Amino acid sequence: MATSSMEPDFDILKHQKHAHRLLGAFLKSGHIPHALLFTGIEGSGKRDAAFTFAMACNCEESPTDWVQGLKKTVFGPIPCGRCLPCRKIVSGNHPDMILLAPERSVIKIARIRQLCHELSLKPYEAKRRVAVIVDAPWMTPEAGNALLKILEEPPPQTLLILTAVQRSDLLPTLVSRCHSIRFHPLPESHIAAALQNRLGLSADEADALAPMANGSLSRALAMANREAGASKWLNRRRAIISASGLDRPESFSFEPLTLSLAFAERLSDEKERIPEALDILQCYLRDLVALRWASPHLFNKDLTHKMQYVSQHTRLEVLMTQIEAIQRAQRNLTANVNPRLALETMMIHLRNACHE
Repeated sequence: MATSSMEPDFDILKHQKHAHRLLGAFLKSGHIPHALLFTGIEGSGKRDAAFTFAMACNCEESPTDWVQGLKKTVFGPIPCGRCLPCRKIVSGNHPDMILLAPERSVIKIARIRQLCHELSLKPYEAKRRVAVIVDAPWMTPEAGNALLKILEEPPPQTLLILTAVQRSDLLPTLVSRCHSIRFHPLPESHIAAALQNRLGLSADEADALAPMANGSLSRALAMANREAGASKWLNRRRAIISASGLDRPESFSFEPLTLSLAFAERLSDEKERIPEALDILQCYLRDLVALRWASPHLFNKDLTHKMQYVSQHTRLEVLMTQIEAIQRAQRNLTANVNPRLALETMMIHLRNACHE
């Protein structure tokens, strides 16, 4: 059960001040909990933090130098990234760095038993062995109970790090035996910079995509990579808004109903993209509401000029009713209502809102 090659993004960690202070305090005091639980939305840096903390626990950098650096930066831990243990962890070749992630959306008991066996052995070379369980809520109940035995009697010089979206996704018995650290959504400025640095996006493309990621770098990267580039995603976003009719407040409700139903049918044919499409429409309507109050916090900043016109020509009550219609559709889809029916009903409510 080895690690995969991965270079942690230290810049992400700078935006998790609470997590940095806690992890830095653990290292500075030398009292590191035997189990940590990192919670937060996907793409908020939990996995990066786990790898970085594993590196910091085993970094050959002088502890004195590290503490001095901590005092200067306030944050931490930032390992050197150059010593042999750091390089082995980054490359995925460290025998005492264990990464366990779901396979086909599940973590079975056999894998946890294997992990428990590995942790029962002495570390090969690390000062502190680290095992990271990504998306821990995907453990079966049997797997969770097997892991509980390790948490109750942790091996010496071993650290377990679990990641999850929220504490309530895990068995309470597991949560109670971990020190929980919350990760917050990342700022748009960091996501935009990462899109430019990693994917070579233009500043305009990155600035347009970043707000739509809702603080998740992984979501932003997925949007930018899908269909071979950010420009195509942005074009798709514009096409969805236009096809919905929400950008035509003066004519939308008078257009043939067949157009709205055809749009719902097209969306239902791409089931895996329905959540994204509804997010796009909801963010668009929220921007129209925000513009009524002259708020600078917009999801679709590149569409500001057009949205100002739409906002001025749509009553606030209409916008709020339309947002509720989209949220109702999202709940219906979560409840396994037929997608086409849920979307057709949504489109009818969006149109009817214009006459209320």
